[in-house]
Amino acid sequence: MSRVWDIPVQDSTRVRDVRVAAEAACAHAQLDAHSTAVAALVATELGTNLVKHAGGGRVVVNLAAPAGTCAEDVPCVQIVALDHGPGIDNVPVAMRDGHTTAASSLGAGLGTCRRVSGEFDLHSRPGSGTVAVARILPTRAPGGPHPRAQRSTGARAGGITTALAHAEHSGDAFSRVRCGPRVTLMLVDGLGHGEKAADASTAAVAELRRCADLPPAEILKHLHAALRTTRGAAVGVAQLDEDTDRLSFAGVGNIGARLRTDGAWRPLISHPGIVGAHFPATVPLSETAWTRDSLLVLHSDGLPSRWVPPTDDRLGAHDPAVVAAVVLRDAGSAARPLRDDASVAVLAPDHRTDPYDRTP
Repeated sequence: MSRVWDIPVQDSTRVRDVRVAAEAACAHAQLDAHSTAVAALVATELGTNLVKHAGGGRVVVNLAAPAGTCAEDVPCVQIVALDHGPGIDNVPVAMRDGHTTAASSLGAGLGTCRRVSGEFDLHSRPGSGTVAVARILPTRAPGGPHPRAQRSTGARAGGITTALAHAEHSGDAFSRVRCGPRVTLMLVDGLGHGEKAADASTAAVAELRRCADLPPAEILKHLHAALRTTRGAAVGVAQLDEDTDRLSFAGVGNIGARLRTDGAWRPLISHPGIVGAHFPATVPLSETAWTRDSLLVLHSDGLPSRWVPPTDDRLGAHDPAVVAAVVLRDAGSAARPLRDDASVAVLAPDHRTDPYDRTP
């Protein structure tokens, strides 16, 4: 997950760079030719929309796993377009195939992006901008189910990872692992930035897959042992037990965590230290009830510590990566750029209703 393609799109010359980045990500994920062509189409359309309708923006391409599946090892390319533009007045109309407001547009439109992507979601508010997230999955096997149909019935998780100064590698990473009724979401920030920091975060992701059956504090101890040969990292681990509707969280280092419940946001506290280097004698555990309106946001210190949570109550019904991208976008701006690798991961209940879903 540490490989990042982050392209500022201020004019039409950068749209080609967005397409090339999407194709490169597909090559890294070893996706087939058809999926790569789909990624190129979606990336080109989203990049073009930024230029023509938003006055510019940014496209971030990550290697990820689908938000709604149980398998963490499903190859997936996630394409996120973010802007501070005028927003979309009528999203249902904009999502129709072929809809365009510019004579020179490709004509593919957001509707086609949604139809051809494995997963697609969009959030827009007039005057605040738009975030679109598309995930490109492998082409289905003959006679087999489409990957987008392989959804879990429990919590959904997703996020976005960026690198300092548009570097190739981010020292941040996040991972979601399901083990029975428990869903574990981890966000890790390797010390510093660049490839060495990415080595630490990659090691943490690999270790989590081996110990996700443990509670958060025990997971952190396993990660500490696994990261001893790396620079070390700050790590936050949240675990939801869907049988009891209880959320537990433990963190070491400067990983931020905020939980929304009953319409109010509160922080979950991490303990000072470095996983892999300076591990605390005890790690406090936060436990709380998980409800239908709960929303958990984990973030690295690339975000300002005093970022303002989103106020749109409907945002929680969107794809978790959309929520994460909105948080990331609104925490920074061209006048106040983020000054480190920055990542946001989100855990949300799976009660989404999608008015644009044409899946039988």
